[in-house]
Amino acid sequence: MTEPGTVLITGPTRNLGRHAVLAMADRPDGRRPDLLLVGRAGRDLTAVADEARARGAEVREIGCDLSRLADVRTAAATVRALLAAGTVRPLRALVANAGTMSADTRRASPDGYELTFAVNYLAHAQLIGDLLGSFTAPARVVLLGSNTYYANFWRKLLGVAEARWADPVELARPATGEQGPGMTASGVAYSNAKLAILYYAHELQRRAGAGIGVSVFEPGWMPGTALGRGAPEAVQAMSRALGRVPGVSTPQRSGPLLAALALDDKWADLREGAFVVKTKLTEPLPVAHDRERERRLWEATTELLERAGASH
Repeated sequence: MTEPGTVLITGPTRNLGRHAVLAMADRPDGRRPDLLLVGRAGRDLTAVADEARARGAEVREIGCDLSRLADVRTAAATVRALLAAGTVRPLRALVANAGTMSADTRRASPDGYELTFAVNYLAHAQLIGDLLGSFTAPARVVLLGSNTYYANFWRKLLGVAEARWADPVELARPATGEQGPGMTASGVAYSNAKLAILYYAHELQRRAGAGIGVSVFEPGWMPGTALGRGAPEAVQAMSRALGRVPGVSTPQRSGPLLAALALDDKWADLREGAFVVKTKLTEPLPVAHDRERERRLWEATTELLERAGASH
């Protein structure tokens, strides 16, 4: 078994991320990783860090507003410094868990990008790119995906919007006029960001080198979590009720599954953006594999990140 080293996780303060952190902290001695918790500084970050420490984990909190790419770059520099000083063990896994769904696609990040795309996708592309040379092989990058990129019967019934792909520079541009508000526009933006993550995972594997395995985790639909906090109260109430239905995914059930993907020998050979739905290796639909879109996304991502860096 590979020494667990250090795991970095974004979005560790609530729901899926919090339960993944605590599941990793609950590992026995010799299998418990050091933890780097990257999230918004404050009481919630301190609380989950303290909970993990109480379970025996070595934890470092790294305050970071993921909507600000300058913050992400600073967080990555902090991680590199900790690794160089030997303050934490070698970096073996990065779990890109943080996510949001803006209720209004006219809302821009501090860098001027549509907020859902900025947090869910661009922030993690920045963080991973800045740390790609800092991993110790064998290492893993686990991205958070979603099946919302396509609409099946149940998603159509519930009004869940599927992706409508466009050039990534367009996806990063906030909506204007009357395009922005509403659950449909928000849902499309969320699904587009999740489709981008699938494309990015495939291209990242081509560029990451043999020692880093890239995979994508779909935790299952978790009604009532913070992703829906911009939805109307009636929709949130229905989601909370559905969350109590037996068999529906919850952060308590899916958090340990995410931790397992980052740590367990069972998943050690995952590569090429392998898509795991809870505990099942699943083949995405053909639309999620597109070499031209993947190449263009990488190119546009570089452009968008450089543009944000130049503006500060």
